[in-house]
Amino acid sequence: MRQQLDVAIRLSLAAQTRNRLAWILLVAFVPVWYLLIGAMISHAPVAFRLRASGVTVDVDGHDLTLITAGLNAITLITGFVVFAAVRRSRAFDRRLVLSGYRPAALIAAKTNAALIQAVAIGGYAAIVLLAFWRPPALWAVALAFMLGAASYAALGLLIGVLVRADLEGFFLIIMISMLDTFLENPVDNPLANRPVLEFFPSYAPTQFAAAGAFHHQALAGMAALSLAWTAAFALLGLVVLRLRMPHRVAGGHAARLVRDH
Repeated sequence: MRQQLDVAIRLSLAAQTRNRLAWILLVAFVPVWYLLIGAMISHAPVAFRLRASGVTVDVDGHDLTLITAGLNAITLITGFVVFAAVRRSRAFDRRLVLSGYRPAALIAAKTNAALIQAVAIGGYAAIVLLAFWRPPALWAVALAFMLGAASYAALGLLIGVLVRADLEGFFLIIMISMLDTFLENPVDNPLANRPVLEFFPSYAPTQFAAAGAFHHQALAGMAALSLAWTAAFALLGLVVLRLRMPHRVAGGHAARLVRDH
């Protein structure tokens, strides 16, 4: 089981890193997105409701928009990377299972690979942010980015095993990410401080980042809520993935399939 898990993790990571378009988007799109969004928003103060701590703080609208722009970019890219990797590997996964590979190893590998990608992408977006703004608590923004990326990595996995065509999946990820992150920003959305936004995936990462950057506060509850979104998406996706995998029949061909792949 341990050997199969190690090999499956390497295969899952390789499938994700082969997506050249995603890497181009990561390297080029993130800084360009910061630049464009930052150029359009002034440094005027805006009221932002930290619902977890029950206070409303006046924040710099430009800096808050950089946070939501970063979340928008990384959720799009992470969801896209994981979705594409899951879609491309489905047929190969079936062959591995039919050749004796344990489904549990493949499922655990996809989960670990998605989380590794989320941490890397979130950390990269936080580092690039320093070229445009130096938040007082960079660690809070970086952790929020990683949490948001993890939620959308799990969402990409779920969509990847549910939809029938790539276009449907890309459309869902783009629309969900754009609406989700857009609604959290009071600069763009006058209703951003309403309670209904607590039921959106990007609510907790936005609250966590804003609390750390503007209020010098670490909201552990928001981190836990974001992880709950990740766990819920991942659990649903992995259950569907397991149900769609064939039953194991015998060993003997899995090693040769891995080498050939």
